Amino acid sequence: MSFHPIDFRAELNDEQYAAVTAPDGPALVLAGAGSGKTRTLTYRVAYLILEQRIDPRDLLLLTFTNKAAREMVERVMDITGAQHPPSWGGTFHSVGGRILRRHGEKVGLGNNYTILDAGDADSLLTTVIKEDDKNFTKQKENPKPKVIHGAISFARNTLRPIREVAEERFPWQKGMAGAVERFAMLYEARKFEMQVADYDDLLVYWLKLLKEHEDIRTYYQSKFRHVLVDEYQDTNSLQSEIVDLIAAHGNIMAVGDDAQCIYTWRGAEFENIRSFPERHAGTQIYKIVRNYRSTPEILGFANAVLAAQPATSGYEKELVAVRASSVKPYVVPVMDTRQQAEFIINRVEGLYDQGVALGDIAILYRAHFQALDLQLEFSRRSIPFVITSGLKFFEQAHIRDFVAQLRFVCNPQDIQALERLMCLLPRVGPATVIKVLKAAQKHVQSAEKKNRERTGTLFEKQGECADERLVAALGREDVVAKLPADAREDYAQLVLTLEELDSLMRDREHTVSPALIIERGIEGWYGDFIRNAYTDADRRKEDLDSLIGFAQRFATLPELLAQLVLLNSETSDRSVEVDGNDAVRMTTVHQAKGLEYPVVFLISCADELFPLRRAIEEGDVEEERRLFYVAATRAKDELYICYPMLNSGRGGPVRLEPSRFLREVPPARYEKLGHRPQRW
Repeated sequence: MSFHPIDFRAELNDEQYAAVTAPDGPALVLAGAGSGKTRTLTYRVAYLILEQRIDPRDLLLLTFTNKAAREMVERVMDITGAQHPPSWGGTFHSVGGRILRRHGEKVGLGNNYTILDAGDADSLLTTVIKEDDKNFTKQKENPKPKVIHGAISFARNTLRPIREVAEERFPWQKGMAGAVERFAMLYEARKFEMQVADYDDLLVYWLKLLKEHEDIRTYYQSKFRHVLVDEYQDTNSLQSEIVDLIAAHGNIMAVGDDAQCIYTWRGAEFENIRSFPERHAGTQIYKIVRNYRSTPEILGFANAVLAAQPATSGYEKELVAVRASSVKPYVVPVMDTRQQAEFIINRVEGLYDQGVALGDIAILYRAHFQALDLQLEFSRRSIPFVITSGLKFFEQAHIRDFVAQLRFVCNPQDIQALERLMCLLPRVGPATVIKVLKAAQKHVQSAEKKNRERTGTLFEKQGECADERLVAALGREDVVAKLPADAREDYAQLVLTLEELDSLMRDREHTVSPALIIERGIEGWYGDFIRNAYTDADRRKEDLDSLIGFAQRFATLPELLAQLVLLNSETSDRSVEVDGNDAVRMTTVHQAKGLEYPVVFLISCADELFPLRRAIEEGDVEEERRLFYVAATRAKDELYICYPMLNSGRGGPVRLEPSRFLREVPPARYEKLGHRPQRW
């Protein structure tokens, strides 16, 4: 077998070289942002193949995405000329699936078992729940099967008791933890009976094989002479235990960055990387801190963010710049989010005039709702933008649902809006909506006829209209009877909310602000609906709450809705396919991890926005700090940190403090910019 010779010393810097050529035994490589982590891991594989003469087929390379695994294997093949690729390189789940194909019978799975996708898994759990308790899914206060599945999955991946996780997730529902635990047991039994596995089973059964079958454990420990794990800071407890067992021989290299552990909310265990040396005796720690991405000034700012963390929060390290000195990061205080959008738009136009491509500019935010004003202003000014972290704000399902509620209250003849709302109810489709509407309209027509016969006029009193009567008629007994029994309780709550909003909307003695109508709408039926319908209900609730502040700019609900329609249409026009270099990138910080941009605007850097209020209340501030650090280290040339001093919300404007992470950075690390607002 012939290979391409590699001069490792010439190809790598001192830090990378030390890690790549590390002797056998456990090694923890702490690779800072922009320091060449992937290059280090790739050359480590090449070094084992070329210098240690390890057969590529005897290496286990674990990653978190198929793309990362594919690119790494291709790169190894390219630089070594190896005829056989590291055939055991892939995601945790893909490797687990391969091993189960070989040994599944040991844990009760036949070799021909099938894997359920997320939709099929949710559907199967729904069936199991209905068979166990036919009324469970009919009760609106109960979480949807998909939400229950999320809790079960989280428990399995974190190796925590399902009852314990359920008690945390559903504290408002007495007895729910026991029900979830029972559903999980029945779900497992049904999968076993059907010889199917869901995504989590690929790891759960892999761990079961290693723990309960010594022959299999010994075989793979011997086969995989070296184990390499990418993005180790993102491993959960289940993945970490698999790695510890399969790499018991000690030849393991874990590559990651504790400062970029930002996914604990979905199961990643920060302690895995912190306790690695304790679990693997004799661990050598290699720090790679030479950064090739950012200017010294940007790195100085990022280092200061990290330096303020408690001493026990992570490994001590400081990024060192390779690039030449340049401008300091800019900190920009603005009055509110509208001024923030105005500043960014003006600066983007200025950068474009200076020759910076729009595709080289990124706007990062902690939560999706924080980009609302920017999306609207980009659309008004016809500046192309793409959102790489999901849908545009008004295209999200929960926003469209909630706006449909407002549309119907504003105009009860908007049948399309009513249909969207009612189709959220169990077993209700368009045909059922038509039946309900016809029954309600009969009541309206009957009332109009009686009024005309009695008074000689269409309406009994000045200002009364058929629209008001239609909303009231929706709750009549014979109208409700048109609905499936499963939907009636939910429907009753929906109608109560519509009646309350309708009453506010048509208050003839007081002008009720659209902000109050939205606030009451969130507190009503739809607020309960999202809590039990979505696994990320907290995030969606934050989106809805942001509409309260937005609505304070309008005098009436029709005015607000008219503007929303226009703006939604405009943002849709802007969403046509554009070349990446011709559009500003907008994304959450989570989605930006691993990416880099010449110019970065980090927005809404105020306490309760970044860090988020719920993170402060729940004591997750240090993860928010790491997220702030990740955001800052995405910037290559210029970094702008904007913070609004006022936030519109319930009860009117609220004064905000600059983010605590920003306040902890010495002022010498940045330059403060003023902003002169323009008339909108």
